[in-house]
Amino acid sequence: MNVTLVLEGIQQDLQRLAELGDERSVQVAQRLSEALASNLRLKLFDLLSQAAVELSSKLPSGHVEVRLAGQEPELVFVDVPGDAGGMTGEELSARISLRLPESLKSSIEKAADREGVSVNAWLVRAIARATESRPVHVGGKRLSGYAQS
Repeated sequence: MNVTLVLEGIQQDLQRLAELGDERSVQVAQRLSEALASNLRLKLFDLLSQAAVELSSKLPSGHVEVRLAGQEPELVFVDVPGDAGGMTGEELSARISLRLPESLKSSIEKAADREGVSVNAWLVRAIARATESRPVHVGGKRLSGYAQS
């Protein structure tokens, strides 16, 4: 997915609109465009993360992650054995007591509701994601791996 092309397109549109005004408008638009570039990139990543969560909630098992390759995101399906969506009642037999601040409990309930799953299924999925191993390879001065939202 090429977010850079989208950002450049937005910057060009802003520049064209500014050209309808005077030279000062063009300069202000250029400065705004440069200042907003990183913020717009983050907003696009947030949008992709929301899309990944929504897609994940519709899948019977596994989940979708947003991974970064350089500055460009990619959506990747990860099939997690024992993911909450594919677990049977027998596999969900272990119990644990967990004490949470009320504000965190409320946030978890809202997140589970957004994904259309139970709080238990949401917690199982979140814990499974957090505990799966993710290889990170270091070679020379370059760090490779990915970021998960």
